[in-house]
Amino acid sequence: MRLSISHETTYHYEDQVRASIQYLRLTPHDSERQHVLSWQLDLPRPVRAQLDPFGNILHVLTMDEPHEAIIIGARGQVDIDELREAEHESQSALPFLRFTRLTEADEALRAFAENACKQRRDRTVLIDLMHGLNQHMTYTPGSTEVDTSAAQAFAGRAGVCQDHTHAFLACARSLGVPSRYVSGYLYSEDCEHLASHAWAEAWLDDAWYSFDVTNQLARPERHLKLAVGLDYLDACPVRGMRRGGGGEQMHAKVLVASTPVISVQQQ
Repeated sequence: MRLSISHETTYHYEDQVRASIQYLRLTPHDSERQHVLSWQLDLPRPVRAQLDPFGNILHVLTMDEPHEAIIIGARGQVDIDELREAEHESQSALPFLRFTRLTEADEALRAFAENACKQRRDRTVLIDLMHGLNQHMTYTPGSTEVDTSAAQAFAGRAGVCQDHTHAFLACARSLGVPSRYVSGYLYSEDCEHLASHAWAEAWLDDAWYSFDVTNQLARPERHLKLAVGLDYLDACPVRGMRRGGGGEQMHAKVLVASTPVISVQQQ
C-alpha cells in the first residue's frame, strides 16, 4: 500500500511571541515495514535533521524574532508492506520497560493486566488485553487532556488513542513486557476518522509487534510510523515552548490517501 500524506499545523497567538522552539518528529524513516519514497517539511526557515535518543528523525525549529503565528507542514509518500506483522531492530528493548508519569501502572491497571493475561506473555494474550482495554475505555474525544495519565483515563473509562496507548503500555510493562508509544498516521476509508494516530508496540520473540487499541488492530497494515518513545511526550509530532504570546489556537489538518501502486511488466 502506498500512502500519501499532507499534514499542516497552524498556531495562532493572541499576542506576539518573543521567541519559540518547536521539536518536530514529523519525518518517517525506512524500516522493514515502510519505505519512504519522498518527504519534505514546509517550515518558516531551514532546519537540520538529527536523531533523538530513540532513533527518531528530529528537527528543531527555533524562532528568535517576534511572531504571531507558525505554520508547520509535512508531506510525502511512503510504501507500506501490508503483510509484515513484526519489525526487528538491533537496539535493546529493555529501556521500554521503564514507567513514566503518563504510563505508571496503578493497582487497578496492574490487576486488569494480571486478570487478562494470567501467566502468559505471548502475542495472543496481548491481543486479548488490547480488546479488553478497548471495551473498558470508550473512545471519547475531549474526555481527556494531553497530560492525562493512563491511570486517570482508565479510571474514567474513556479517552482517545493516546490514552488507549498509555493504558496498554502501563499494563504491558507491569507484566514485564517491553512496550513503546508510536505516533504516526492511519489510513481509513472513513473520512471522518482522525488520520493522525497513536498505537503501541510490544517486544515479543525478538521483534516489535503492533497493538492499536483504538481500532483493535494487531497488524499495522494501514499504519505509517513517525516516531517512538516511552510515551506521548517522547513521540508526539510537534512539541514546543515559547516566551509570550498569551492564548494559543492550534488547527491541524491531516490528509492520508491510498495511492495505487502501478507495476510495470517487462516484455
